Amino acid sequence: MKVLISDPITDAGIAILNDAGFEIVYLPNSEPDEIQDVAKDVHAWIIRSGTNITADMIQSANNLQVIGRAGVGVDNIDFPSATRKGIVVMNTPDVNTISAAEHTVALMLTSSRNIHRGHGGLEKGEWNRHELVGTELLNKTLGIVGLGKIGREVMERCRSFGMKLIGYDPFVSQDMFSEEDIKIVDLDTLTEMADFITVHVPLNDQTRDLFDYNRLCKMKYSARIINVARGGIINEPDLARAVSEEKIAGAAIDVFTSEPIDSSHPLIGVQNIVLTPHLGASTQEAKEGVSRAICEQVRDCLLYEKLSNALNMPISDMAKLKEIKPYLDLAELLGHLQSQIAEGPISHISIECFGSADEIKPISLACLKGLLQSRIPERINYINAETVAKDLGIEINMNYSTSESSYLNLISTKVIIGDISYRLDGSVFDDKRPRLVNIMSRKMEITPEGTMLMVENKDVPGVIGNVGSLLGSLNINIAAYILDRNSEDENAFAVIRVENPLTDDALDHLRNIDDIQSVNQIHVLN
Repeated sequence: MKVLISDPITDAGIAILNDAGFEIVYLPNSEPDEIQDVAKDVHAWIIRSGTNITADMIQSANNLQVIGRAGVGVDNIDFPSATRKGIVVMNTPDVNTISAAEHTVALMLTSSRNIHRGHGGLEKGEWNRHELVGTELLNKTLGIVGLGKIGREVMERCRSFGMKLIGYDPFVSQDMFSEEDIKIVDLDTLTEMADFITVHVPLNDQTRDLFDYNRLCKMKYSARIINVARGGIINEPDLARAVSEEKIAGAAIDVFTSEPIDSSHPLIGVQNIVLTPHLGASTQEAKEGVSRAICEQVRDCLLYEKLSNALNMPISDMAKLKEIKPYLDLAELLGHLQSQIAEGPISHISIECFGSADEIKPISLACLKGLLQSRIPERINYINAETVAKDLGIEINMNYSTSESSYLNLISTKVIIGDISYRLDGSVFDDKRPRLVNIMSRKMEITPEGTMLMVENKDVPGVIGNVGSLLGSLNINIAAYILDRNSEDENAFAVIRVENPLTDDALDHLRNIDDIQSVNQIHVLN
């Protein structure tokens, strides 16, 4: 078997492949056309961040079985194309954790002690030590935004500095931590209290520009902010403005919205901002670790059909995967919808399957994947979904029931937050398309698609008209209005499919309509 390596990896990683008897094509500095030509007859392809694997490359690689990314991000791989062609995509999600955490601390110290300015001054022949008085970390308050693996490693390291730790993560609760170690607060409180803020969250619609000019101005004038997570979480022009105007004392940034950056970038030349060229995972140990890990994973996949950190493969049996794919898609959809409805730290999730939906383990993992993928910075897949959920303190119950059901197959999910439970059930009909058949204990058959509003209201005249009038005034077209009035609490429940999402202001107007009890807006992934 032939393995293409188109980015630099260590000798130890290459030795693993050599010992397994593979033919290795090592092209770390080649042009895309040459790489694509070689890839046509390889069985595995190992990359880092330098190679961009396009849909055309994947289409022409007729023997390719596995793509291995030595690192976490797979944005440089056309993931849908690989999945459609049945190519396993693997990464190494945990190897860089320590490296990223240590770089965070290094940037914090560099910023607090003006090391970058001192070095630059000495190179210019200056001795300006009196202008570079720094600040100690002892007794300072560190705010950690995002308490996944890297956030927790930063927490452990900064405890040794005698710092006071506060944290914000919408998906964890104080019960998961000792208050002596860290106090969980809301984001506004963290922003206002912290002397240093470090972010460790994924980049998505909720976190993009999380720290804009308005939020940065809520920080202490003496505070500093560090980002070793993803570019775009801190708005770069706003950060340059806030530091230049001395709204905050400084910043240290390792990641950028677009990389590499050039001399025209807004953060270049701003005094009291430390910049590094995406070095969070650039240590000898991390490079060695990801090289060895990905080569071992690719070897095991090709020789033993063993999958580790496979991002697009829930089970190893391809025939079984194709057979149960409609159920996996339904389960992931149910988890995705639950993640939008059930806001806050989840204490319990139960997944129960009936009828022909009998592959409870992969179905449950698919549901957990849908539930967690927008909640934490680490990439969630079928292999790590259960472990991550348990790390978050979520109690998981998976069960296959032989009880009779009104449907040939049924997947029932229940999520508990505090004293409130949220139930969503779904079934795959004969057309292989999923349906929601129970929404918040209301028996309704809904085809999940697009943007949907879940509205509960007092069952009195005029509510539907008022809702329709408001949506009409907002130029929001109603595609469907499904109503359930069978309730012991004299409330009606409706699922309204709309052609355009509502803004937060529009949702607030809807919630303020007389007799409306609750409104949730959910989006169904295409």
